[in-house]
Amino acid sequence: MSQTSPRLNLPFLQPSQAQKHVTHNEALRQLDLVVQLSVVSTSSTNPPTTPEQGEIHGLGANPIGDWDGHAGELAAWIDTAWHFLTPQTGWRAWDQADGHMKLWDGSGWVNPPVETSNLPGLGVATGYDSTNRLSVRGPATLLSHEGGGHQLKINKSGSGETASLLFQSNWTGHAEMGLSGSTGFSIKVSPDGGSWTDALRLDPATGIASGAAVQNSPTDTTAGRLMRADYGYGPGNLLGSVSENAGAPTGAVIERGSTATGDYVRFADGTQICTATLTATGCTIAEGALFASNTETWTFPVVFAATPSVSGSGGSAGRFVGADEPSTSQVVCKVLSTTSDATARAPSLTAIGRWF
Repeated sequence: MSQTSPRLNLPFLQPSQAQKHVTHNEALRQLDLVVQLSVVSTSSTNPPTTPEQGEIHGLGANPIGDWDGHAGELAAWIDTAWHFLTPQTGWRAWDQADGHMKLWDGSGWVNPPVETSNLPGLGVATGYDSTNRLSVRGPATLLSHEGGGHQLKINKSGSGETASLLFQSNWTGHAEMGLSGSTGFSIKVSPDGGSWTDALRLDPATGIASGAAVQNSPTDTTAGRLMRADYGYGPGNLLGSVSENAGAPTGAVIERGSTATGDYVRFADGTQICTATLTATGCTIAEGALFASNTETWTFPVVFAATPSVSGSGGSAGRFVGADEPSTSQVVCKVLSTTSDATARAPSLTAIGRWF
């Protein structure tokens, strides 16, 4: 029959043994050391000068002094001497210096493994509740990569639910971005956490932007709103083909062009200007007190929406242009002079009206 226990090496009482109390007390002392084990530190290396009765240290890799040669063992101060005990795999000890439970894994004291799956909640430096099952209190939260990129995924069960980031001040929401009640990305703002304004919405199919921060019509000039490409104008559509829909401009700001009969400029507001230099001519045909050129028909380079106003220059200070009532597409005109003048000079004409 063995004289000691198999796990803690506690001495057994033997038949007809004298002074059985000595053996019994030795077993109690060893139990007193290891039951509810608490150590000053699990990495002690230098023996204290005045240890207290029952003080236990977990020795580090290179202890010195009275602990020399006992690396990894437990050192207990009992009755004015150090007693050493070798921990067994799986022993647990409270590390007073570290403030944590430690586990002996056969070669050192380590933190016990923790099961992190399906936890009811987790609070870091704060508590959690049934809604905020993960709560973190601190100046910052870092989510980093492990050699590549990193994604933060916020998933919802259906399109009508919400997957968003909510920004609060003193626990009152003032801004929210994400998928709020739809699959379109939006940014919402609130002055009080109760009334909300969709500042920006992006259509998931087209990417087109809308919302309170964007123009809602061609005539919307609300200060601070973003200009829409189909309502506003910029370098991309300053020059090009003008167009309109029910009187509202939908194309470029200015359109320029020319044909065989002259040049034209169209503006987004509907204004149209046509110009041309006609055939050089003299004024030798007597017409009352004046002298005239042959009549000429000027076909406008582009048609007007209504009868335009026509004016021109005869080519010199003594000449002027006379014109009949124009149509939307042409005008008949001649050059008049106060004296008979056979010098061929080219008259120039301008027609101003609207293209819509």
